[in-house]
Amino acid sequence: MFSILELLPQPPPPIHIVDVGALSYGEEKDPYAPLVNKAPVRIVGFEPVTKEHERLKAMYGSRRTCLPYVVGDGSRGTFRVCADTGTSSLYEPNTPLLELFQNLPPLCRVAARQEVQTVRLDDVEEVRGADYLKLDVQGGEGDVLRGAPCLLEQIVAVHTEVEFVPLYQDQPLFAEIDQLLRAHGFLFHRFAGAAGRAFRPVLVSNDPTQGISQWLWADAVYVKSFLELGRLPAAKLLKLAIILHELYQSYDLCALVLRHFDAAAQGGLCQAYLNRLTGGAGPQAHSRAQTT
Repeated sequence: MFSILELLPQPPPPIHIVDVGALSYGEEKDPYAPLVNKAPVRIVGFEPVTKEHERLKAMYGSRRTCLPYVVGDGSRGTFRVCADTGTSSLYEPNTPLLELFQNLPPLCRVAARQEVQTVRLDDVEEVRGADYLKLDVQGGEGDVLRGAPCLLEQIVAVHTEVEFVPLYQDQPLFAEIDQLLRAHGFLFHRFAGAAGRAFRPVLVSNDPTQGISQWLWADAVYVKSFLELGRLPAAKLLKLAIILHELYQSYDLCALVLRHFDAAAQGGLCQAYLNRLTGGAGPQAHSRAQTT
């Protein structure tokens, strides 16, 4: 698939990415990695686990801003550092539930507890005017969103982990995160991966990370309401189109966004995009896109 940036007469302004829970398993595995490789970006990450924060700074140097704050709603709390640092959370692991599943209890064992003052995104200068928000905070997504009403006015897409069962005590689940985001003018777009585990004692192919039927968590993608795209400025519409095309292969929604961009910027980018989609390599190698 072509890059949408090939259709632009000049490089777009940098897409400002905010990554809350920035622990990385490799730059190529970040959900926004294709943007880093193709488009100008500015990334501000938050990672409160000290060793992971130091690792991020060593990995990225001056290419990214890495901040050590625990992001939430601005209240004080207890941050649980878990045996697998990727499961660390402001919320207590729900041990009775975790013990029903393969693999999860040892990963979520609390190794240390730290009293912390959480920081609201709206109070962090470095994130103002951002375009894209990625959340992976192990049950704390609701707290982050409640602390960011002003930032969410500027964001055009949210990529957030959601849980379907309470892996952490008193955490908000998918339905509650959906309500919070809809209240801020977002609509659910798609899932970008889901995972689960097998109920013990069943083990699949001797692999404790394999699930069978139970979904436990997923990455959910939200976009500013496609019923209200006409309210967005042209610069935000262009950035949303780039995000949809490069990250999620959402070619149909991208075309809709470009139609609104053209109305705001008096351009012809939407038609050029549709021509490129239908004139050769379509969204899939075996299926050419069609427009009516």
